[in-house]
Amino acid sequence: MTYSAGIIGTGGIAGMGILGMHDEDVIGQEKIRASHAGGYDAQEAIELVAVADIDKDKLAQFGDAWDIPPERRYVGHESMLEAEDLDVVSVCTPSYLHHEHVVDTAQSAADPDVIWCEKPIASQISAAKEMTDVCAESDTELVVNHSFRFTDKLRTLKRLIQEEGFLGEVQSVNTQFRMELLRNSTHLLDTLVYLLDARAETVSGYVTGENEAVDSLRAGQQVDDAGGGGFVVFDDGTFATVDCTIPRKSSSMTLNFVGSEGKLYMNNDDGEWRYWRLDDGDHVEEPLPGIDGFWTWEDDYTRAFRNAATHVVDLLEGETTNCSSGEEATRSLEIIVGFYLSHYTGGQVTVPLAGPLLDVRITSW
Repeated sequence: MTYSAGIIGTGGIAGMGILGMHDEDVIGQEKIRASHAGGYDAQEAIELVAVADIDKDKLAQFGDAWDIPPERRYVGHESMLEAEDLDVVSVCTPSYLHHEHVVDTAQSAADPDVIWCEKPIASQISAAKEMTDVCAESDTELVVNHSFRFTDKLRTLKRLIQEEGFLGEVQSVNTQFRMELLRNSTHLLDTLVYLLDARAETVSGYVTGENEAVDSLRAGQQVDDAGGGGFVVFDDGTFATVDCTIPRKSSSMTLNFVGSEGKLYMNNDDGEWRYWRLDDGDHVEEPLPGIDGFWTWEDDYTRAFRNAATHVVDLLEGETTNCSSGEEATRSLEIIVGFYLSHYTGGQVTVPLAGPLLDVRITSW
């Protein structure tokens, strides 16, 4: 069986390339495989049949690049959702539009069984909650594209930590990644909660107010999203520090785990993963069991989109459970909102957030 897919938003992550990640001369000119369209293209069971955007020029450019017939290029997501019968819809619009587009899609005549939404899930907790609730009510699987969850190495690592306990009880994690908190650091924080299988309880944060997106994305407006970090205490007792203040050029995505039976160092930008088993008080370095080499953006990140599309097919066929749900994606958003609340109030923040704090919105692109 072949499933039909549509995409809302024709920007970089949809399939046309991103400033700061791809060479400028190829952006908008050729297919970018590390994308939603690239994931569908690599999956024989899915055919990308329709696309929507409010920008007619971008719509035409995307349609030409990915061979979408002119009559199935829609100006505005509403027209696509009214005209098409789709099995899966990708939401690839800016983060502040995710809420509107996911809710509209779940309640639309297109009636998809899966919505594949770009990260972060939303700009505020209340929006994320409504997205998950509406999808549950319409029996729609909401898959949030935290790409690291779809890489083979991270899946193996999660099994080693959670099922085989090769680190023992994880006690502390030190992490570092590039600014900005919502646009970029959601990758780091989701990786952290994914590997720990935990949820934040206490958050203390600092926000620098600095961002790079005005230049790198040629954004025309200032937003809240900025560099920052702090510490997080998880419900399993793990203490984690987060430093996402570093510019992209000098940043390395690192996570350093210390457990009762070993420690793990992951550097995804410089290509170095190392593991030490704790033996009678001494750390003895050993190869990571079941993992060949280390994680790379060129290989693992690119293949993550193909893997995610395969996961979508498995969900459509009822052969798996959602590994990147809206509820899971909200865990990293809670930490980011907590950092902002802590910074501006000067105190620690308890998670889960409640009452009016659910409506705090972090503006981004």
